[in-house]
Formats: sequence, C-alpha cells, structure tokens
Amino acid sequence: MSLNNRIFDLSLWGVVLGNALSIVLALVQGWDMGEIMWVYWGQSIIIGLANALRIFNLKEFSTENFQMNDQPVEATPQTKREVGVFFLIHYGMFHFVYAVFLWQELPLNTIAEQDLFLLMLCVMGFMVSHFFSLAHNFGQDFKHKKPNIGTLMFYPYLRIIPMHLTIIFGHAMDQSAMVLFMILKTLADAGMHMIEHHLFRKPRKGPLRLKD
Repeated sequence: MSLNNRIFDLSLWGVVLGNALSIVLALVQGWDMGEIMWVYWGQSIIIGLANALRIFNLKEFSTENFQMNDQPVEATPQTKREVGVFFLIHYGMFHFVYAVFLWQELPLNTIAEQDLFLLMLCVMGFMVSHFFSLAHNFGQDFKHKKPNIGTLMFYPYLRIIPMHLTIIFGHAMDQSAMVLFMILKTLADAGMHMIEHHLFRKPRKGPLRLKD
C-alpha cells in the first residue's frame, strides 16, 4: 500500500478519531492524567484482545526460531491455540499489575458517575476503532507472507509504547501540557498503526526470519 493510500485508510482515521474523542472529553471535563491513564489502560487491553483474535484466526504461519518449553514447534492449529492462550495470560497478568498501580493512583470508585461513564465511552471508542481496523485489514494483512507467530505475539507490546510514554512523562503535567502530550501520543499511535500494517503486508524475500 502506498503512503497516499495509508493516509486515507479508514482504519487509520478510526484510530485518530478514537484518540480525538479522549482529547475532547479531557478538555471538556477537565480531566487530569489519572482519568486518562485508565482510558489508555483500556485501549491497551483492546489492542491485546485484537492481537489474540488475529493469532487465533491465522490460516498459515511460520514457527521458525520459535520454541515452547525449549522445544521447536510445528505450525499446527494446536500450536496456534497454545500461543494465543499463552499471550492472553501473559498480557493479562501485565495489565492486572498495571491496574493495581492505577487503582492506587486513582481508584475507579472515587470517580464521579458521569466521568466514569465518559471514561467508558472513550474506551468503547477505542474498541470500535481497533476492532474495525482488525476487520478492515484482515484480508490484506499477511496476504503475501506467512507471519512468524512468535514475532506476532510481541507486536502489541511495541504497539502500546506511545500510550505508556504518555503516562510516564505526562503524569505531573498541567492540563494544557497534558493535552499537547495526548496529541503527540495520537500522532505516535497513528504512526505505529501505519508501520504495523506495512510490516504485515511487506512481502518476504528468501527464507523467513524472526525479524521483520
């Protein structure tokens, strides 16, 4: 896909609009970073669930250089299921610990009902955008290559780097600086989306390697 096509890709603009909704509500409601952290936590969960669905629905994949229990594995439906379940457990544990940290910073039961509803609305916006992206790109991703299932398992951890940098560096900012940082996070999110699908669609030449 050319750069022009990527820029006008509906799934890309879905990601941008999901972020824009959070920025607008943060401004209107006067949220600080505590509320935004919960929104980005929800987005991170959704990215993981979308990747799990991608793994479970693979038709063909490579297991080159990939091992389970120190043993090489074959590219079978059982391997696909086991990798998908392992990913969900590992990713889920990471986000459980993350949620404990967020709860200490801002317990959800201390947030006003209206704000809590709007936070959930932001997360729903991200859910719509990411699952639309998954469905929209499913027929084209991996059309010209077999993805390495081990590499695919780690994509979400790279994908969520921008939002976690926002949380780390934006925590002590005032609202205007926080919104500026959220805009930068949106641009990074869009860039990661474009890079991810470029790698998914990039044809392979020669033998498969772990690194894309």
